[in-house]
Amino acid sequence: MKNMKNKFLLYLAFLLSLLAACSRTEPEISYAVMQLVYAQENDVVKECFSFFILATDEDGIENLDDLYLYHDREGLRWHLSERDWIALQQDGKTWLGSRSVAMIDEEPLPRGLYRAVLVNKAGEEAARNVTFDPPIQPRFPFPSLVIADGNYAIDSQYPANYFLGYNEQGDYVQTVRAAALRGAVADLKFNSTVKSAALWAEDQLYSTSALTDARPVN
Repeated sequence: MKNMKNKFLLYLAFLLSLLAACSRTEPEISYAVMQLVYAQENDVVKECFSFFILATDEDGIENLDDLYLYHDREGLRWHLSERDWIALQQDGKTWLGSRSVAMIDEEPLPRGLYRAVLVNKAGEEAARNVTFDPPIQPRFPFPSLVIADGNYAIDSQYPANYFLGYNEQGDYVQTVRAAALRGAVADLKFNSTVKSAALWAEDQLYSTSALTDARPVN
């Protein structure tokens, strides 16, 4: 009887360990945010949007595979893979997304309710709704950035301004807050891999931003 009890306990322990090994945990979207972005491309300003989620997965961010954004009313879908999204670290948390999601035909972006869906490598999903309702017309003129002779000059009426640093391949590397509208590039303390920078001007109150073309920093 004692042997049977011991065998049962061993079997139960084995079964529990097997279930734990096979268990899957769904990813989680704690927060989702969208901003209208007026993006400059070859001196032409186009409307796109910035889309980021606060993402978690018990197996780590590297276990996340795909991020989708849907506008169900209009039948629209955008897809970001782990190769496409930007991962931003803030206060020990990871935000995933993009600063340049746009309509293919460059039409104005539909306002209203969007749905973010995050998928991990096991195929499990998490979803969260986010409302996108920025003003139809920008509150401020489009800003400008000049970098020359080791100095920079910003012309912006937006409440907050940042430099986005890119490496030689054009990949995003670093964000630096612009404490002043004019100054020395050296004072910005860019990472050594930063070869060019764009101005990201932000109006958080109205979920609107502007992104200039990138300029060489040296």
